Amino acid sequence: MNLLNVTDPDDPRIAAFRDIRERDLVGRENRFIAEGEVVLRGLVQSARHRPLEVLIDAKRAEKLRPLLEALPPGVPVYGAGQEVIDQIAGFHLHRGILALGQSAPARPVSELLAQLPEKALVLVLKAIANHDNMGGLFRNAAAFGADAVLLDAESCDPLYRKSIRVSVGSVLTVPYARLMDGEDVLGLLEHSGFRTFSLSPRGEVALADVVPPQRSALVFGAEGMGLPEEFLTRTQTVSIPMAGGFDSLNVATSSGIVLHHFAQPFFSRK
Repeated sequence: MNLLNVTDPDDPRIAAFRDIRERDLVGRENRFIAEGEVVLRGLVQSARHRPLEVLIDAKRAEKLRPLLEALPPGVPVYGAGQEVIDQIAGFHLHRGILALGQSAPARPVSELLAQLPEKALVLVLKAIANHDNMGGLFRNAAAFGADAVLLDAESCDPLYRKSIRVSVGSVLTVPYARLMDGEDVLGLLEHSGFRTFSLSPRGEVALADVVPPQRSALVFGAEGMGLPEEFLTRTQTVSIPMAGGFDSLNVATSSGIVLHHFAQPFFSRK
């Protein structure tokens, strides 16, 4: 491992890591920042995204050696003191690890669906604008073995730094694709043999009464406005019964409960 020493926060070699909070907000040109050891490991293991360069607290180099040596050949690893890293990032980076990643080319939803196994579990996200929720949804998808995540055009970018961090790197490992504006995801799912379930407080059946089919798609909408009426009329609606006077949960929390129920028949194939 060749650790490249950085002592100046204005060193041009680490320009990609400078003021990353602001850079994340203005656009990343098909690149993203991965933060922390767990997330870096997810990037190294990703089958689609790839690391371009890494910046670490030099004091952590020896402990991180096995992970850093798993990087593809030619990926530079820069080492700096904590104070210099904080100046580069623009805030205190207590995890002491940043990586610049190259996002994979976008692929059509139909292509991803065609690659799924005979037994498959898919998440469909509609207008998810909160990056914490996006990260939580991907984390739950990974935890319960979902095969793919489909995002509509209104949903936020899962490769936003905070989404990746909240997902503990699962955004980099769970296959996903984004729908084009106006693309009929329900029609695509039906054509691929999926039965689709929409989560709603007005659901016709309680979650516990649903017997998961071999190919299941679960639709989650933004908190507050929920799912459009079209989704509720064209799919089987499902509710999570709650105590009187309470009718909703955080969307990431709901997804964990629902995924756990739908994943039970699938665990044997993993």
